[in-house]
Amino acid sequence: MLHTIGINHKTAPVELRERLTFAPDQMGLALKACCELPGIHEAAILSTCNRTELYCHMESNADQALVQWLADYHGLQTVDIEPVLYAHPDSDMVRHMLRVATGLDSLVLGEPQILGQMKDAYHHADKAGTLGPTLNRLFQHIFTVAKQVRTDTSIGDSPVSVAFAAVRLAGQIFGKWSQHTALLIGAGETIELTARHLHEQGIGHMIIANRTTERAHELAGQFDAYAISLDEIPAHLADADIIISSTASPNTILKYEPVREALKTRKHKPMFMVDIAVPRDIDSRVAELEDIYLYTVDDLKDVIEDNLRSRREAAQEAEEIIDVQVTHFLGWLRSMDSVNTIRALRNEAENTRDEVLEKAMQRLAQGKPAEEVLQYLSHTLTNKLIHQPSVSLREASFQGRKELIKAVQDLYKLSKKQD
Repeated sequence: MLHTIGINHKTAPVELRERLTFAPDQMGLALKACCELPGIHEAAILSTCNRTELYCHMESNADQALVQWLADYHGLQTVDIEPVLYAHPDSDMVRHMLRVATGLDSLVLGEPQILGQMKDAYHHADKAGTLGPTLNRLFQHIFTVAKQVRTDTSIGDSPVSVAFAAVRLAGQIFGKWSQHTALLIGAGETIELTARHLHEQGIGHMIIANRTTERAHELAGQFDAYAISLDEIPAHLADADIIISSTASPNTILKYEPVREALKTRKHKPMFMVDIAVPRDIDSRVAELEDIYLYTVDDLKDVIEDNLRSRREAAQEAEEIIDVQVTHFLGWLRSMDSVNTIRALRNEAENTRDEVLEKAMQRLAQGKPAEEVLQYLSHTLTNKLIHQPSVSLREASFQGRKELIKAVQDLYKLSKKQD
């Protein structure tokens, strides 16, 4: 059976999620240890800041051993994790993995990072040798469907974080990122995320200003940026095409007059500004200046809410795609049940063929006419191939097992008139 257990941001507090994470350098040994449990055939582990999930192909009676192993591995008791643990067997696991990979189960609806983390989980398991044909096929199916959802719906098109929304708005105003300079004021989580987005977009230059220059230098080092203090902002203002500010300062950081002077130096080349801070970092009068595009956190909230609405609509489309794709994968999985039977049937038929063919060749060697040998070959082979099925059908008829007779009729496309 397929089976997953896990915890996420919906079921467990961060303190417990932290205790159940698997570090990348632990993953290989953890996966091998998991697959050493009785009844566990294949395993993969997804471990992020918001979730830890174990995906397994295993025997149906191994679920409690899996929970016990997860608790033991992290030095916990099962009573510590069972209240927040969820489990999804078979089709529910396929559906859950598809929802996770497409961002439908994420803290931020439709976020794309989780698909990369899912691919990391696959690569760790592949490297550890804990993937077999079932999970391997499932992961490939997951990746294909996730790509389809991204292509066929707009679930990832609209930014729903303040940082991403700010960067997306800047992109609508300016052309090539590589030709522009961004000034980020502050060094907290929002500015760090903004810097990451700008860096990924290929911003030409980035300046990070902060009250504590040590923190500014630390953040700047991650993104090839230049660090300055707040007092140095006026000297660099004219270089900035994009200004995004998010500090905890009770006072205005960017005043009207320095911005007006910077615009003169820039010869009124446009400046895009986003004031994410509450209270505001940028003097509200700056919005009155020509060639200034100033947005506040409230403006972004409206954009984000519209985008969330769009993502929710796209999520409904994604759920419909997932419904279809769960059925497709389960169809493939059920088809695997027949593989061994088909192989055994073919082997049996080939053995019978070889046996009859050998006797036919002996008859030819004895000088029997070819026509007589061919008659022998066809008659004997036919009798041997249908003998055991015929015996079984007679027994089934005697016992009233009409379902077996019906199955043979369907299998060989026989007419019911031959009952």
